[in-house]
Amino acid sequence: MGGRATARWAAALRITARSGLRVERAALTPLLALRGTCGVAVILALTLWLGSPALAVSSAFGAFASGIATFQRSWRPRPELALAAAAGLSVSAFLGYVLAGTPWAFALMLGLWSFGAGMTWAAGAVSGVVSAFTVAMMLVVVTLPASVPEAAQHAAIIALGGVVQAALIVAFPIRRWGERREALADALVSVAVYARRLREDPTAPFEPEALMQARRAAAVTPRQARHRPRQLQGYRLLADRFRPVLASLADPVVGGAPEGPPRERVRDLLDAAATVLDAVARSIRRVEPVRLPGEALDVLRVPADGPVLPPGPARKAALRLIALSEELVEAAQEPVEVTGPGHRPYLRRPGVPGQLPVLLRALRRELRASSPVFRHAVRLTAVVPVGYAVGEVLPSRHGYWVGLTVVMILRPDFSGTVARGAARLVGTVTGVAIAGAVIAATGPGTNLAAAYAVGSVFLLYTLMRTGYMVISLCIGAYVVFLLGVAGEGWAQTVPERIVLTLLGGVLALLSYVVFPAWETPRLRERLADWLTAVTGYAAAVQEGFGRPGRRGRQVREALLDTRAALLEWDQAVARADSEPVRHRGLPRRRAADAQQALTTVGRSAMLAEAHLPPPQAAPDPGAAAFARALRDAAERADAALRAGAATDWTPVREALAAWQRHPVHPDGVALRAAELTVEALEELADAVRPGRR
Repeated sequence: MGGRATARWAAALRITARSGLRVERAALTPLLALRGTCGVAVILALTLWLGSPALAVSSAFGAFASGIATFQRSWRPRPELALAAAAGLSVSAFLGYVLAGTPWAFALMLGLWSFGAGMTWAAGAVSGVVSAFTVAMMLVVVTLPASVPEAAQHAAIIALGGVVQAALIVAFPIRRWGERREALADALVSVAVYARRLREDPTAPFEPEALMQARRAAAVTPRQARHRPRQLQGYRLLADRFRPVLASLADPVVGGAPEGPPRERVRDLLDAAATVLDAVARSIRRVEPVRLPGEALDVLRVPADGPVLPPGPARKAALRLIALSEELVEAAQEPVEVTGPGHRPYLRRPGVPGQLPVLLRALRRELRASSPVFRHAVRLTAVVPVGYAVGEVLPSRHGYWVGLTVVMILRPDFSGTVARGAARLVGTVTGVAIAGAVIAATGPGTNLAAAYAVGSVFLLYTLMRTGYMVISLCIGAYVVFLLGVAGEGWAQTVPERIVLTLLGGVLALLSYVVFPAWETPRLRERLADWLTAVTGYAAAVQEGFGRPGRRGRQVREALLDTRAALLEWDQAVARADSEPVRHRGLPRRRAADAQQALTTVGRSAMLAEAHLPPPQAAPDPGAAAFARALRDAAERADAALRAGAATDWTPVREALAAWQRHPVHPDGVALRAAELTVEALEELADAVRPGRR
């Protein structure tokens, strides 16, 4: 047992560490990097001219950290991020300055601040990363001032760095709506990729992550909605309407025949729709007119000699696809918002006051022992003060680097912690060594060292998307050059930074071993969440057939819930695969079988969604009864799955049998989708059955 456990740990550490050392290819943004670098250079030059080198170090740290916050993956306005980061950095630095002379009080405050920083991961990764910077600031600059007035001065200068960054963002907006354009274009491209995959594999799954990102990017305030470019309106909902139509057209059962001229017509329609989607995505991304090849438009018309597809669901789906493509092309020329009556023509995002209740609810939700966010906060609370204490005991003037390494490495999940630990170790050692060699070779004074620091910031901002190892390299060099501004000797700085980084990385990894937050035991919970969401989506679609006048928004909301649950499941499986622990109730193979079953449930609902009847159509009582039985059985199955018990779908099977005996439309898509759903749920019950070998 011990040998197998050691092997699992070794393999997990090796694989995860290798992923952290990977350098990714990414689109560079030199203008954005130049603007952020100018913010650091301006504040550094002013404080060197009007103040002292110690004050310049504080100001440079504030402007640098505020600039990094604006590069985080967030759809929020960048000035707000810079100001929020500067405020947190300023307050944390001042508190650290005031209590630095009392070690026990400083350690207590450091632990409480670390707990709060860890809990902010409940609001998202951006909040967690920015909060980690505030802890790092507390550790780094606490040794600079000598009195409370100087501490207040340093804190004000740190805040000024963030204000300068925010002012530059407002004064020089570069691609103000650029990330929203990229997200919307990626969503259209994802649908185009799906259409091409369906040409070769009619049952291929759809990857919804790009559409989810586009939805997050589309949330704006009323003021932003008034100034939003017209080209960013309407396409997201149009792209979502393509998805079920494409799947229904390609399906060999309810769509075109598996072989022959009808299948060739289906392939041509799918390829032409993908071409139109790609062309519109390129137009949105590059802010240029839409250029469509005539061949694609010719395919998206009914042939002169009549329809190739026979009457039925396939022809209906083809006509809907042609109509959607025409609507997309028309929207490309004169964008319109595609929303239902009475709905707001944009996704509303609350302002800062409106986000506070949301944050408080997220924090309350995560205040439980099994929450990875809570365990991460507890881990930070214990380990950061320990790292600080270890640094104080060591015979080094830079012992704070141990705690700094810990707070920058630790993440709520095992894979993120190990990957960032390996990347930070390699990157920091390399960056510190390079910076030390440059200082040794050139012997720079204060101004030249400041210029080196500004150059390091420019490289960091430019290469921000290429991986954490490159970021750590640039940060390591930046710190060495910045401490050179304060008069630190490179011969002492470089070796100490390397040793202290290694010590901090080992401490962070040991803390995760002692108090982990494994994802593997929580796979059943994630699967239960997905089960509830996807059966809710299937039931909402069936209710659209049972009561045609009550569909639309319910189906849309159920679909969004399904996408969110699917994304959570995928992320949980990815994290669990990298963990060195065995399964606890759901082996990997059974998890894969369950995933396949729930994917089939979602796909059957998507096929039926493409054929939802109009409000004036006759209701189907069998579909309504099936939807009620599915909702009731899914609620009981959710509780059984979380408890590790067997799931029972007998009521759903009975409702389907009653529907089959008295079908309103014997060959209807809704009935076929219900049959596929029951088959998939039975496969799910077998996959999660206790005692299955």
